[in-house]
Formats: sequence, C-alpha cells, structure tokens
Amino acid sequence: MADSRFFTKAGPFTLAKLAEIGGAQLADGADPDLMIEDVAPLERAGAGDLGFLDNAKYRAALRESAAAACVTKSQFADDAPEGVALLLTDEPYKSYALIARAFYPRPPVQGGIAESAVVDPSAKVSPEAEIGPGVVIGAGAEIGDGCRIGPNAVIGHGVVLGADCEVGAGASLSHCLIGRRVRIYTGVRIGQDGFGFAIDPAGHVAVPQLGRVVIEDNVEIGANTTIDRGAGPDTFIGQGAMIDNLVQIGHNVEVGAGSVIVAQAGISGSTKLGRLVVLAGQAGLAGHLSLGDGARVGAQSGVMRDVPAGEDVFGSPAMPSRQYWRWYSRLMKLTGMKGK
Repeated sequence: MADSRFFTKAGPFTLAKLAEIGGAQLADGADPDLMIEDVAPLERAGAGDLGFLDNAKYRAALRESAAAACVTKSQFADDAPEGVALLLTDEPYKSYALIARAFYPRPPVQGGIAESAVVDPSAKVSPEAEIGPGVVIGAGAEIGDGCRIGPNAVIGHGVVLGADCEVGAGASLSHCLIGRRVRIYTGVRIGQDGFGFAIDPAGHVAVPQLGRVVIEDNVEIGANTTIDRGAGPDTFIGQGAMIDNLVQIGHNVEVGAGSVIVAQAGISGSTKLGRLVVLAGQAGLAGHLSLGDGARVGAQSGVMRDVPAGEDVFGSPAMPSRQYWRWYSRLMKLTGMKGK
C-alpha cells in the first residue's frame, strides 16, 4: 500500500515463500499457496495484504483486521479473525522487516557517472558505482563496487568507501575511511574539524585535528548527523552501529559494535561506548567517559560519570534508573504531587 510514485513493489509471493523469507512457521490451516500482494498496517490491510503484530497493545487491530495474513507470536494467534492466515515467530517485527524488504527492495545501482559530476582524475571510481548529478569526488578518493552517491554529495580527497555504500544527497565526507554496506543519509557531515581549542583570554587557539573517522561495515548514519574527525586518535564507529538523524559525535569518540544512538543525542570528545550501548533521544554525554557494554541511557539524560556495563541510567545528572525513580517518587510525595 506504499505510494507507487515513490516505491516500486515486487511480488506477489506465496505465503510459504514469505514464511521462508521471514524465518516464520505457517500456522495450522494456513494455505502455503495463498498469494500475498503487499504488506500493510493491520488496520488498513485488505484482501491480499499481510500485516504484523508484535505488541500486545495492538491486539485489537488484529481482531478487527481484514488482512489476508499476519506475522505474529503464537500467544496472539487466538486474536486472529477467521480466514486470516498466520505466520508464527518469536520475532514478528524482524520477520516483517525481512518480508517488507522483499516486497520493496532498494532500486538496483546503475553504474556510471553523471555528466555534471566532477571527479578528480586521480580518484578511483568503480565502473559499477552510481555517481549522481553534481557530485564532487576529490583527488585520491576511492569508491567501491556497487556504491551509490546521491546528487551534490562531496567526497573529499583521500576518502575511501568500501563496496555497496550509499551516500545521500548533499552529504559531505572528508578525512574518513568507510567500510562496506554503510548507509549515509542526506546532509550527513563526516570528518569535519573536532571542537578543540587551547583556551586563552587573549584569543583561543584552535588545535589542529589530525585524526580521521573510521567506520566499520554495516553502519547506518541518519540525516544531518555530524561525526567529527579525531584530534590525533581516530573517531571510530563500530560494525553494525545504528545512528539516528541529528546526532552529534565529537572528536576521538569510540562507538562500539551494534550500538544504537537516537536522534539529537550528543557525545562529547574522547568518550567511549562499548558494544550494544543504547542512547535514547536527546541524551547528552560529557567528554572522556566510558560506557560499558550494554549500558542504556534514557531520553534527555545528562551523563557526567562512567556507566558500568549493563546499567540503565536516567535523569540529569544521570543516575541508575531505579535510584532515579525512587528519588522522583519521594519528591512527588514531598511536594504533594504524588498521584496527580
């Protein structure tokens, strides 16, 4: 049900094929040869459509749905109306994501360089890469097989992009080495000067930022996010990290593999995040901190001390979440606001 002006649909697929794609099992009575035409939200789905249910909060949507099929957990199977075929899995959202990607694959890369692009003769651009209108590629840059560079993006001198990367319109990359299958959305700025100054009443002195940004494979970087290059050590983004729109990452920061950083979060210089760290929206981290593997920071929290591995923190200044909520409950009681 996506707008065909913007999205190109594949399919149809049999229910059995979609179960295979999504790693799900057909429920008893489901017709493996049932043809599914599209994916859609349960409340809008009709004949030929497949939806999903992962959150118990939305069980009513399944009960009232006219969808042909639904991906869901076994405990929600009794909520399905008669005639709705079920694909059962412990991870419905992931299964649905894989199925939706089958219906709406990314357009294939069309190798070639637009006439209006400016490519330095010393740059190495794969003939399989797609270079859009107005793109500028600097001296010594390397663009790997299957890359797509959107209109008016700037790839600075010496920058390296591995195979199958995507750079959105108007993004600018400098002083960086990018792995494979990295998706960089529109307006991203990577490799700019870090914010480093020697403070002096007579006039602050900018410290040369002599490091790089190193980004491993399978990273996503959301629109208008900025990642400063290191001052000497490199700024580093680990494999599979997911970075939302409008995130600021300072110089020398290290982001561990699989970490998730949500919109408007900011990380000050030289702070290190372990693996699978989560920063919720508008979280702010002071500089020179260490967050252990699996640490989680709540929305709008201000982190001013190290966070041990696996700990959840919240508030400003951030503290262990349980401690914060005990403090908050006492405050509400003291001010007469409890229960209001």
